[in-house]
Amino acid sequence: MNSSVRVTPWKDGDAAPEALLAGMRARRPNGELIGIDRVLLRSFPLAAGWNELLRRVRADFSLELEYRELIMLRVAVLNGASFEWNVHYPAYLEAGGTREKAEALKSAHVEHPAFDDREIALIKLTDQSTRNVVVEAATIEELKERFGESKTVEAVATVAAYNMVSRFLVALAV
Repeated sequence: MNSSVRVTPWKDGDAAPEALLAGMRARRPNGELIGIDRVLLRSFPLAAGWNELLRRVRADFSLELEYRELIMLRVAVLNGASFEWNVHYPAYLEAGGTREKAEALKSAHVEHPAFDDREIALIKLTDQSTRNVVVEAATIEELKERFGESKTVEAVATVAAYNMVSRFLVALAV
């Protein structure tokens, strides 16, 4: 973890509710807590709510994981959250994304032939919501046409959730 983290991260052996630790470890490969988990554990209510929300975004949404991970990477780029990028880049590749597409997400304005119309619509949503907060009605209509209303809601929620994540990471230098 970054040595310049702005709060003292929780350490193994520090007090914490066992059920909370178990739930957080269940979301992580090999049950290993990562930097953000250790900072979140400075507030047990926050850690519990955060873990449940992000678990559902990562595991329960019907929007395909590859698309959710694409959104997460784009948010990380737009907000300068390198920790978030490093966590989600391998997950994006594992979910079916490509290195070429991931690299293209680093551009200020993503216009790359590797992306299909659905991916471009998701990138447009992510850019508008992250940069401006306001999302154009036409963008939402395009998403509804391509994905339906449920997946559109989940795409918007994924952008919002990972903006929360990146802003937390960047503010505390995780």
